[in-house]
Amino acid sequence: MYTLGSLVLALQVQGGAAPVAGSGSDIIRVIRDATPLNQAVLAILLIFSIASWAIVIAKLLAFRRSQAQSHRFLDVFRKSSKFSEVQAVCPTLEASPLVGVFQAGYAELNAQFRITGQGQPAAATGQAARPMLKSLNAVDRALLRAATVEINKLENRLTFLATTASITPFIGLFGTVVGIMIAFYRIGATGSTNLAIVGPGISEALIATAAGLFAAIPAVYFYNQLTSRVKVFAAEMDDFALEFLNIAERNFT
Repeated sequence: MYTLGSLVLALQVQGGAAPVAGSGSDIIRVIRDATPLNQAVLAILLIFSIASWAIVIAKLLAFRRSQAQSHRFLDVFRKSSKFSEVQAVCPTLEASPLVGVFQAGYAELNAQFRITGQGQPAAATGQAARPMLKSLNAVDRALLRAATVEINKLENRLTFLATTASITPFIGLFGTVVGIMIAFYRIGATGSTNLAIVGPGISEALIATAAGLFAAIPAVYFYNQLTSRVKVFAAEMDDFALEFLNIAERNFT
């Protein structure tokens, strides 16, 4: 770091009061004139950034749709007197993770009633003649398995954001090291610290660092945001599973 600071100080002293032009065209020119290795580093960082933003946008839209459909599903579930009525609306609310949990529990109830020959679990409220469950624990396990599946669906591709957040700064650092190496090589080859000789290497190094941060910072932020929303969905599924079990125990045991 001391050597790098000395190099930058020497460049500042040598540059004197010369005006520094900064514009988008200058950045494009630096990227165009960069070495193939640095261009490859920038291309990799660009790919990571585009892919992470695509995942973020897709997940935000999907989570918003899932949240809205979960609210509608809970309204239907709590207002219906029969599980069959809830099952009928499930195909229209497939984006909700609660639908998958309900269908797993409903399928387990049906399977137990078919074994005992007692018909289907038509009612979600008390009736004079009602089918009886063989095992409430089996229903609980079915709900738990379904909740795990739904959580895995919600977390799909989020690991890519974590990977982007952790690896892109190091890729940018690699580009920085390469740029500094080029700058020192040019100094050694020419025996001069002229700005025209070492400036391009320093510029390449700084652009690689900036590109790495540009890819990493949004990935970190949205990864934390999306994982927190997954936790909220998981808590909602746990609450719904308990509610489903209460109804099943109250009416079928």
